[in-house]
Amino acid sequence: MRAPTLVCIGGGPKALAVAVKARVLADLGLPAPEVIIVEREAVGANWTAAGGWTDGMHRLGTSPEKDLGFPYRSADFRGFNRYIDHAMLRYSWGSYLVAAGSFGEWVDRGRPPPRHRDWARYLQWAATQAEARVVTAQVRTASVSTDRWTIELDSADGSDGGTGGWPQADTLTADALMVTGPGAPVSEWETLDTNVVGPATFWRQVANRSLPAVDRAAVIGGGETAGAILHEMCRHEATSISVIAPRASLFTRGEGYFENSVFTDSVRWETLSLAQRREVIKRADRGVFSARVMDELRLDTRIVHVEGRVSGVETVNDQIALGIETASGHLSQWYDYVIDARGSWKLWMLQLFDGSALDRLELAIGGAATTERVQMSIERSLSVGGMTPALYLPGLADLRQGPGFPNLSCLGLLSDRICASLGAVDPSPATINRHMNLEQLSDH
Repeated sequence: MRAPTLVCIGGGPKALAVAVKARVLADLGLPAPEVIIVEREAVGANWTAAGGWTDGMHRLGTSPEKDLGFPYRSADFRGFNRYIDHAMLRYSWGSYLVAAGSFGEWVDRGRPPPRHRDWARYLQWAATQAEARVVTAQVRTASVSTDRWTIELDSADGSDGGTGGWPQADTLTADALMVTGPGAPVSEWETLDTNVVGPATFWRQVANRSLPAVDRAAVIGGGETAGAILHEMCRHEATSISVIAPRASLFTRGEGYFENSVFTDSVRWETLSLAQRREVIKRADRGVFSARVMDELRLDTRIVHVEGRVSGVETVNDQIALGIETASGHLSQWYDYVIDARGSWKLWMLQLFDGSALDRLELAIGGAATTERVQMSIERSLSVGGMTPALYLPGLADLRQGPGFPNLSCLGLLSDRICASLGAVDPSPATINRHMNLEQLSDH
């Protein structure tokens, strides 16, 4: 029987986790999808300056031991779970450091969070180890024909079908599609003034040492993107740096055991009400800074918090006026440099869908594609319920399936669910007998 094909848009940790899990399953003789990763730049690009979300020098907000196999607690492959967990250790953060000859030093230094660019190198190493199929191209459109996806590509160098060492193709067909990543790191307001920038422009200016002279700066947003930008701004001259975020205060991400356990315990998540789930996401994941970043920000007296949402941007001469809606009414604030760090539109992938794909999605979710409607449609497999062919959107799975799926907190569980849903073919009798023999040998 032909293995189902899964095309992953984006070459980040989620795609790599699925590709590595598929390789492990295949090596064990178990049903596994054929995974094709389509990445515009390179594997792990969003963790480097090339992706536009970082300069690569800032440190990972979560422990690197929450790697491609974490939490190493497979439960979707009856009789084979512990073999899979053991095999996934070959692609762990620790194995990467052992291969690089730096595991001992990392432990002796107290297991520090790696810089973003080092995390990208880990992902690239895992892709090489697993012989992952990576196509270097940009997706032009994704359409649906009968029960398959058709993905049309533009290569990174401007010609059709540029690939990362695989046979050239300008079109891919697949049984299932997974979309990952945060979208483009740009701001809708960047065209108004050269001193209104999005994350990509900001980090490019940092890398080129072309950050303009700043008197009054503003950072719009209260999440990790804003936190990294604020952290960088602390190193530059500015009279004041305002953080404009809708919550009443700047909050530190909950990083104790009880908060962290929710990210890896999907059973516990299912017991929470919708209101409780929203509260956990708000407190522990969305619109909050890591404790390490907050420790540094609180020491900088130039940073002030402005509660509210930016409703408009206007430029007059060399000044930028921000209209801000607050709990007590509307106010205007003037700045000479503004960084829009709110993040991208959650449904950015809809820009890739043609009419056929959008029709299938809206039919499956029962109406126009809104963030809430799509979030509530995500099933245990992390796919949109009722949609054929399958569409996996782990970045929107937090509300129904758990807050760890959109980030790095449970990549192993993410890959389990996706691969299991695509490998619903019983293993052959020979495979079962081989593993039963291994089980008997391990007991002696």
